[in-house]
Amino acid sequence: MCTTCGCSITPATDQWHAARGGSTAVVDVVQALLAANDRVALHNRRHFDAHGVLAINLMSSPGAGKTALLEATIVGLRDRYRIAVIEGDLETDNDAARIRAHGVPALQITTGTACHLDAHLVHRALHELPLAGVDLLFIENVGNLVCPASFDLGQHRNVTLLSVTEGDDKPAKYPVIFRAADLVVLSKGDLLDVLDDFDPARAAAAVRALGGDTPMICTSARRKPALGPWLDWLEQELTRPRLVSRGSTPFSMAIGV
Repeated sequence: MCTTCGCSITPATDQWHAARGGSTAVVDVVQALLAANDRVALHNRRHFDAHGVLAINLMSSPGAGKTALLEATIVGLRDRYRIAVIEGDLETDNDAARIRAHGVPALQITTGTACHLDAHLVHRALHELPLAGVDLLFIENVGNLVCPASFDLGQHRNVTLLSVTEGDDKPAKYPVIFRAADLVVLSKGDLLDVLDDFDPARAAAAVRALGGDTPMICTSARRKPALGPWLDWLEQELTRPRLVSRGSTPFSMAIGV
C-alpha cells in the first residue's frame, strides 16, 4: 500500500500517532493531498472538455479483465471513434503494449509502490499523450478495490468491473468503489455457466443496497464476446452533454496548474 492516500492509516497507526501527539498532523496532510489532487483533477477535466474527449476511469481488482475489456472495446468501436488509453500499474508496460498492438495510442504509468493513480500522474501523462483527434480516453487504474475510488483524476465517468470469479458479495465488502461507480460491469460473464456460487441478482442487490441506482451490465470479452450493452452505454455517453461524475470536483473551483 502507499502513504499518499492515507491507506496506511489504520486504527492502530492512528492510535500510535495520537499517543505521540501527531494524529491531527497526519489527517491534515492527507486532507491537503486530496485537496491538491482535486485541483489538478479539475485542470485535467477542463483539458478533456476543451478537446471534446470523454474520459472514463476504469477500476477493479487485479485480474478482473479491464485490459481484455478494453481490447474488445477497441475492436468494437475503432471504426466509429478514436480511442486512447492511459494504463496504470505498479511495474511493467505489459498492458500498454497489448493496447498498442491494436493500433491505439497507449501510455503506461508505473506507480512503483502507489496503489492507485492520482490526478498529478494523469496530468503528466497528458503531456505525452496528445488528445487532439481523440474521442474516448480510457484510464485503466491500478488493480485495487480500495484507494482508486478516493482520487478524482478529472474523468467524466467511473466504471467499476466486478468479475464473476470474485464473488457476488464484493459490492457489500468494498462499498466505496462501487458507490462511486456510474456503471458496474460484470466481467467474464461467459463463466457463469460453470460457476454456481455467483448470482448476478445478489450482486445487483448488493449494489442497490449502497443507496444509488447504478446500472449493472454483464459482459464477456474473450470466448463468447458479448459487449452489446457496454458498447451501447459508451455510445450514449459519447453523444450526451458532459456531466461531472459523482464525487468529482465542482467546476466552480479555481485552479492554477
